[in-house]
Amino acid sequence: MNNKIKVERAVNNLTQEQLAEKVSVTRQTINAIELKKFVPSTVLALKICKVFNKRVDEVFILEEEDF
Repeated sequence: MNNKIKVERAVNNLTQEQLAEKVSVTRQTINAIELKKFVPSTVLALKICKVFNKRVDEVFILEEEDF
């Protein structure tokens, strides 16, 4: 699954640490999601999207191999 977290963080002027604090995870978790090493839970994905005021499908994109 691809994501636009890094882009959305830049638009919202947030560091990985600041986003992590807002969604109650570590900075390393945000980093792992951005690098596509970790797929977030539904709850975490929704929390991240709420911070950005975006729909889930605007931040997280399924790739062909996800089907």
